[in-house]
Amino acid sequence: MNWIIITVVLVCAIALILYLVKKNQKDKKDVTKFFNTDTKIRKESELDEEEEY
Repeated sequence: MNWIIITVVLVCAIALILYLVKKNQKDKKDVTKFFNTDTKIRKESELDEEEEY
C-alpha cells in the first residue's frame, strides 16, 4: 500500500518538474525576444542627442 502512494507522489512530482521546465523555456524565449527587439526604454533623466540643451 505504501509503495503505491510513494509511486503516485513521485510520478506527480516528476510531471510537475517537467511542466515547470517546459514553461520556463517558453518564458525564456519570450523574454529573449522582448529584449532583442529594438525598444527604446529610457529614463526620464536621459536625453537624446537632438534634445540636448
